[in-house]
Amino acid sequence: MHSNGQGMGERRFGRVNWLGLQTLALRETRRFLAVWTQTIAAPLVTAGLFLAVFSLAIGAGRGPVLGVDFTFFLAPGILMMTVIQNAFANTSSSIVISKVQGNIVDTLMPPLSPGELVLGFLAGGAARGLVVAGVIALGLWLTLGLVPANPLWLFAICLIGACMLGAMGLVAGIVSNKFDQIAAITNFVVMPLAFLSGTFYSIATLPVWMQTVSQLNPVFYLIDGARHGYLGVSDSDPFLGLAVSLTTTLALAGLAWWWFRIGFRLKP
Repeated sequence: MHSNGQGMGERRFGRVNWLGLQTLALRETRRFLAVWTQTIAAPLVTAGLFLAVFSLAIGAGRGPVLGVDFTFFLAPGILMMTVIQNAFANTSSSIVISKVQGNIVDTLMPPLSPGELVLGFLAGGAARGLVVAGVIALGLWLTLGLVPANPLWLFAICLIGACMLGAMGLVAGIVSNKFDQIAAITNFVVMPLAFLSGTFYSIATLPVWMQTVSQLNPVFYLIDGARHGYLGVSDSDPFLGLAVSLTTTLALAGLAWWWFRIGFRLKP
């Protein structure tokens, strides 16, 4: 299987199989749209609960953070956290479900290069992340009257964030052979990265050593970038965050590409 796919990639001399790529992307998108109550409505409710609980429990006695109301400060971070969790879930679950059901070969056998496989899966993860972002942004406008200060920046950082965690989901899905393993990665890697990224606080309030640790977390730059896009304020240089986010996304996507190319943990 690996040698056949690699040979196909060599015979096509770099030409893109646009029809195959589009088909895979549509399959991944329709997969989450078919269960929209779980993949779109549920994240909206979860984000709303996070915002309500933290605002009621802490907001009343908490002054402005970075010069803005605490509830407004929370909103962009919760939006981005929800986006990246859903993007990760989309790509990782797709790979693991195919492995568990024994039909991963149906994805690997068509004339799709490793790069096209990565792009197709990422398109589905990015689509789910952006749809969730749009729904939550609409909810923030209707409930809080919150409108992005830099909408193009917000869109770009949400897209990059969805692609980053979508690529991480591909990596996690490839190394996992059952749902328990992907759940462990979600609970012990993705959730800590999201919760310790400044979603609910400004890292300026942390001790210096914890600020340094936070700045090593790539998800911090996604949260901070979303805050810059929504509120025009941030803990770090937005362009540094953009560079870190893009580099991390390319590194994860490159690893997934390599593993698709060599068939790592993908052969039946």
